[in-house]
Amino acid sequence: MIEIKVPELAESITEGTVASWLKQPGDHVEKGEAIVELETDKVNIEVPADESGTLDEQLAAEGDTVQVGQVIARLSSGSGGGTAVATKTKTEAATEAAPAPAETKVEAVGEAKKVERREEHVASPGKGPIATPAARKLAREKGIDLSAIQTNDPIGRINVHDVTNHESKPASTPAPQVPKAPAAAPQPAASGKDEERIKMTRRRQTIANRLVEVQQTAAMLTTFNEIDMSAVMALRKRRQEKFVKDNDVKLGFMSFFTKAAVAALKRMPYLNAEIQGNEIVLKKYYDIGIAVSAPDGLVVPVVREADRKNFGEIEKDILHLADKARNNKLGLSDLTGGTFTITNGGVFGSLLSTPILNGPQVAILGMHSIQLRPIAIDAETMENRPMMYVALSYDHRIVDGREAVTFLKHIKDMIEDPEQLLFEA
Repeated sequence: MIEIKVPELAESITEGTVASWLKQPGDHVEKGEAIVELETDKVNIEVPADESGTLDEQLAAEGDTVQVGQVIARLSSGSGGGTAVATKTKTEAATEAAPAPAETKVEAVGEAKKVERREEHVASPGKGPIATPAARKLAREKGIDLSAIQTNDPIGRINVHDVTNHESKPASTPAPQVPKAPAAAPQPAASGKDEERIKMTRRRQTIANRLVEVQQTAAMLTTFNEIDMSAVMALRKRRQEKFVKDNDVKLGFMSFFTKAAVAALKRMPYLNAEIQGNEIVLKKYYDIGIAVSAPDGLVVPVVREADRKNFGEIEKDILHLADKARNNKLGLSDLTGGTFTITNGGVFGSLLSTPILNGPQVAILGMHSIQLRPIAIDAETMENRPMMYVALSYDHRIVDGREAVTFLKHIKDMIEDPEQLLFEA
């Protein structure tokens, strides 16, 4: 018997949720083939089989929380077809042979008992409905009678999907002592309004908990500034064609802000730090998190060693990570270890916001929409310029207002005069 256990997920992750079973009891599984998908706080992980075999048991239902190292399934070694052929061969040999020695009889009896147990698992008339362990557990939790569940399984076995489908069907008879509602009217919610309840995914729960935790534990404050984007926009227009030809990716605004953030962090090191107990850990490396909107919620993949990369390399990394996020392909290594975060609400039309810290980091830079606004050039001249509001949220426990404002001023100066970025080490 082969045990399938929850693998080591990450240093800070000790549990996950069974998102979906990719194999059902009785299915043959090849070595390396995924059996179950687990949802963790950060990413989804497929758990493969270490050896080939047949899935005998699911020891956790979809939606269950499981711990690292917990046994969640069992495989019998070899394929189901091979076992059947071997059993048949031994049975025929025992029938056709002359009186067999004692060892052969014992072996035949043992094989017969194995077949009997296997057949009992498949069909056991008079002993109630046949169901997978996961289906029985889910039905028990939901208070559903297995005998009332219909299944399309060829051998009449009830699985988790059958239980879920049965639960979603309307009851065949009304509950006692409840007035019968008009046939065409939907069942009203307790408030009398039409409502829908959706269970939060593990990732959404984690995002919610961490955002609340940051606001409760950090002394968060936000400072603002605005940036004239004229110079960067003109530079992009002049260099875009050659940049695409050389790097096979477009030159966006994010690479400018990433390079500017790294330069500003070197001048203000307390913004590239975190608090551990009563100590401040100043980080001498620059792994910049870029917030990306994914189907299951906001994620922050990390551009590693951003200080050592040029504009093309940064743009390629951002594009690659964004594609992985949208296709739910991010790994734990893509999401951990960031030292500072940049989020761009401007892509959704946000004019101004106060970003929340991405703990345990102590600062986050927020970009916003670019809008033409009248700007005073001097005492007598006004011009319409493409302007962007920027926001810096920071943990006031270790970052003072002077440092935060100076940091944001450095960002403004470098974006308004992007040639400065050429001289930053």
